[in-house]
Amino acid sequence: MNLFKKFSPFYNLALLYFIVSFVLRIVLFFHPITQSSFTIIESLKIFILGLLSDFFVFVIATFILWLYLIFISNSKYNKPYAYFILAGFVLLLLYVASGKSVFDEYGGALPKIVLVFISIKTALFALFLFAPKLRNKIRYWLFAFVIFLYVLLILQNAISEFFFWNEFGVKYNFIAVNYLIYTNEVIGNIMQSYPVIPIFSALFIITGIITFFIIKNSKNYIDQIPTIQEKIKITAVYSVLFLLSLIAIPSLAKTENSKNIFVNELQANGIYKFYLAFQNNKLDYFKFYKTISNKEAFALLKKQLPEISGQNTLQEVKDDSIEKRKNVVLITVESLSADFMKIYGNKENITPFLDSLAQKSLLFTNLYAAGNRTVRGLEAVTLCLPPTAGESVVKREDNKNKFSTGSVFLQKGYNVKFMYGGDAFFDNMQDFYSGNGYQIIDKSNFTPNEITFSNVWGVCDEDMYNKAIKIMNGEAKQNKPFFNHIMTVSNHRPFTYPNNKIDIPGDIKSRNGGVKYTDYALRQFFNQAKKQPWFGNTIFVIIADHCASSAGKIELPVDKYRIPALIYDPSQKPEKCTKLMSQIDIMPTLFGLLNFDYKSKFFGHDVFASDYKPRAFIATYQDLGLIKDNILTILSPKQKIKQFQLKLKPESDLLPEFQIHYDEIPLKAENKNLINETISYYQSASYVLKEKEYQLKDLSLTAKQTKLYAKLH
Repeated sequence: MNLFKKFSPFYNLALLYFIVSFVLRIVLFFHPITQSSFTIIESLKIFILGLLSDFFVFVIATFILWLYLIFISNSKYNKPYAYFILAGFVLLLLYVASGKSVFDEYGGALPKIVLVFISIKTALFALFLFAPKLRNKIRYWLFAFVIFLYVLLILQNAISEFFFWNEFGVKYNFIAVNYLIYTNEVIGNIMQSYPVIPIFSALFIITGIITFFIIKNSKNYIDQIPTIQEKIKITAVYSVLFLLSLIAIPSLAKTENSKNIFVNELQANGIYKFYLAFQNNKLDYFKFYKTISNKEAFALLKKQLPEISGQNTLQEVKDDSIEKRKNVVLITVESLSADFMKIYGNKENITPFLDSLAQKSLLFTNLYAAGNRTVRGLEAVTLCLPPTAGESVVKREDNKNKFSTGSVFLQKGYNVKFMYGGDAFFDNMQDFYSGNGYQIIDKSNFTPNEITFSNVWGVCDEDMYNKAIKIMNGEAKQNKPFFNHIMTVSNHRPFTYPNNKIDIPGDIKSRNGGVKYTDYALRQFFNQAKKQPWFGNTIFVIIADHCASSAGKIELPVDKYRIPALIYDPSQKPEKCTKLMSQIDIMPTLFGLLNFDYKSKFFGHDVFASDYKPRAFIATYQDLGLIKDNILTILSPKQKIKQFQLKLKPESDLLPEFQIHYDEIPLKAENKNLINETISYYQSASYVLKEKEYQLKDLSLTAKQTKLYAKLH
């Protein structure tokens, strides 16, 4: 019984962790974004297997606590041994401080972190050695500090999981790992989106209260420090549980195999999900996914892209008509779901300008975003290839000198720019676009008097558009056509924007407000553009980067990928294109409208070409989907394949081309042809990237472009 009390720091913290995890699951279970009902069996699985996962994860997470507690003793301060230990600390401190330690080879912040840690350990050991009367008091406060940190981390993790679920409808995933990299934007976003001071004030108060009670019930460990024999027993028990946990955690993760994604997410332990996301931020298609021979993959791809030959996508795009040397403005709109627009059934009138512009444009009514993050949307319209497993090409090291939308315009003698109201360093946009021949215009190019409003993501859309007008006025005087790609920022949490612009105040942080202000800013941009001499010779392409939310009952809910897209040419009559198409097709279609002849490596296709076969790509960072013939085929890691029949759920007040909701019914018998076609797209896309077949190396460049790329690389 006495030995059992020595485990009190562990089981008191464990009790807290289980209670917090249970309450969190209850909250997420009934959260509005959890659009699902659960059977009794599913509910039991969520809570029972979830609790087991929590137990084993807790064991692993308390390794540092065990390490700290096991080295608490008084015997190490006995003389003369204590002097040798102190001398060892001092020598180690000098070694690390020399700047020539093994830690310096790793660079970064690691040497400083190690130096601070060893300095504290050395100072504390000296204090315990030379001031024995203060030893018990200091030890008590150190113990309290360690427990406080564990309590804080448990509560903080629960809050983080809640807000992440609130945003994405899943536990931690690849996005959470990315958020660690861009701390300035992410922390700023949190600060501006949520009442951080009240939340953290309450968090620290609650943490302090809980810590007090845990210390009260656990301080027997430091009041009567365990003997060597007791520590050996504690270590033996902990070691067994630790080793068991290493086996149990991944085994329990394999039971997260329900067809209902919400069941899997609610059952999962968030901390372990974060670890998996961190480990799997790079996914080798050929290692994790179902494959066929490369020869077969490209043979199947040739049926979709008849001009290609061999194991690449090089093709000749020819047009018999005279090329149109028109300016092009591509606007990718942040988080603009199709169902925000009136034509798709929205009743709140939050996109009045876009709804009106759609009636004057070439409107694509059946288009799907490639992914659920901005970098996927940028990748889709810039590289025009299917979304490959893992991180977007935008954020990969090998992201430069690719065949791109920009390279086509550069070959045609256009000025090419990427414009972003925030810091283009975010999400690696600076590196990607500058490495592919674009000139970057971002917040750093704004003068103070050009900024009327900004938040953590950057200047408001109006300011970005005003800057764009100035730049395009300058470009128009150069007697060269321009291609400008503008990425908006205002329709993003915290949804703050200038007040007195729309009927929803900017300081109430409303998503509807963010959408409506984005629409308002677009109207102001067009009102200004119409006054410019270049307007009549300019084509405007407006498309969302992704939907506002990607959460759903299955891996790839198709309604969460449906986005609006239109091409507005002041000289052309309005038209609707109702063909199923992908985000990667929008720019090749534009090149077709401009009658461009060019060598292409695009997987994207001109949807008005006679050989276009309707299909769309949708994906997360690991689930890769193809929509074709009303069937959704999904490729997942570990060679898993799922197929769903898409059955329309019609809404009576919507035209057929604007219906977006489908039931996704598992196919009883697999469609082998569609499986192989899906594999051919994603495998060939992964292959050309891996083998550097998507580079510009074998295309004839203009002298200026060759000089530009030589300078960049």
